[in-house]
Amino acid sequence: MPLGSPVTELALLLAGVALLYVGAELLVAGARDLALAVGLKAATVGVTVVAFATTAPELFVAVLGGLTVSTDIGLGAILGSNVANIGLVLGAAALIRPLDVSEAALRRDVPFMLLAAALLVGFGWNGQIGSVEGGVLLATLVGFTLVVLRRVRRTQSAITASERDGMPNATVREVAAVVGGLVALVAGSNWLIAGGRSLLAAAGFSDLFVGLTVLAVGTSLPEFAASVVAAARDEGTFSVGNVLGSNIYNVLAVVGILAVLSPIDVGPGVRAFEFPALLAFTLVAAGMMVRGGRITRLDGGVLLGAYGAFVYLLVP
Repeated sequence: MPLGSPVTELALLLAGVALLYVGAELLVAGARDLALAVGLKAATVGVTVVAFATTAPELFVAVLGGLTVSTDIGLGAILGSNVANIGLVLGAAALIRPLDVSEAALRRDVPFMLLAAALLVGFGWNGQIGSVEGGVLLATLVGFTLVVLRRVRRTQSAITASERDGMPNATVREVAAVVGGLVALVAGSNWLIAGGRSLLAAAGFSDLFVGLTVLAVGTSLPEFAASVVAAARDEGTFSVGNVLGSNIYNVLAVVGILAVLSPIDVGPGVRAFEFPALLAFTLVAAGMMVRGGRITRLDGGVLLGAYGAFVYLLVP
């Protein structure tokens, strides 16, 4: 199999997706167990630690791609991932079982998701997201984190002595899982970027298209797996919380870090199509959640159909 052949690049892409998935699973499992060991309740872990951990693939792919290839790769991966999280992940999970939305998510996470999308579009509307805008995104992330930590403190204070006695102890195994997950994410990110970009570039597609499609879906696999499994287990609030948290972290943390490290150029095409699409998906999802406190199977079908249309319209 010659180096640089389509078969080699496809194998590299698939290996990158597999490593991203394995790395995210290791990171999520290790971080979750460590969080439980320090006294966090499982429900709190689901919408905070797991949501942040499943954002790790987007972080590695967007930052590494943005710094080593082009910021189009990084921006495309985040825009595409956030749309995929709503259209593909929430849509598929809701088709399996209607998803209930918790009061905490409606009060805290939905407004922050809307704010993150509005900041991204607002900052990028002049054609570039610079270090100052990146700093504002990171400062907003700090504010969101403080809100989350306040909730964590409340849940910790409500834990009884008997519940604490039943919590696991942190071991080397959990630490090794976190470290191994990070290593797999770095390797998987590089392989996914190299394989996906080479295949699509050879076919004449742009870096932005690569980020919006192959990289976006590849990095959304952890959210997809976690949310679909949770829906099948009738834990819909976990599915919703995971997607809300991931979309918030994608913009505030990933775009914030990338913009601080390297200014992100935003082309006219992004402002004409991808930005409005992100706002539309975000507003529709928020409206579904606020309307009745749940995302129905019909809503899930609408989201999946809209995502299919989004991907179709991306093809040149």
